[in-house]
Amino acid sequence: MDFIVFIHGNIKYQITIDPTVWIFDDRKIDLTTWSGEENRKQEEIEAYQKSVSEQWDKEITKGVDAPKRSETNQVRSKKEQLIHGTFAMPFRSFLENAEPEAEAKQVVVETSDGTEHTVNLQDALQFVTGFSKDGEPLKETGPVHVYYGDGSNKENPITHVTGFRVV
Repeated sequence: MDFIVFIHGNIKYQITIDPTVWIFDDRKIDLTTWSGEENRKQEEIEAYQKSVSEQWDKEITKGVDAPKRSETNQVRSKKEQLIHGTFAMPFRSFLENAEPEAEAKQVVVETSDGTEHTVNLQDALQFVTGFSKDGEPLKETGPVHVYYGDGSNKENPITHVTGFRVV
């Protein structure tokens, strides 16, 4: 139970989260390059548009190629990233799945040392929750760290987070 985080309170569905499995989730983001949610979303859109454009250009000039098998070096590179990476997960989908009640206005970030951090619900939707540092789970200061969506506390996140209470 040490690595379990709860979303509870004024919501329709209580959510129990095990952040140790997020390493396999494609939604994870690299905290070493993250500079805020707005920037990340814009970068994702630009990367998508660039890849679609490149594929279109390639198909127009060369025709369609059969998909190639992944190269061993690419697989090894991705494995190295997972082993040594520092990752976080956008919090929005978890909070939305809990379905806060209409009168819910704030989220209280609960920590194991008893301190609480209260933010409005809209700001909490922008949270990014860190779950690993240098390829290791956050055993000493976790289970998760909370980063504000604007990146303002990237160097000093909320640590020892054990739950989120919607009020």
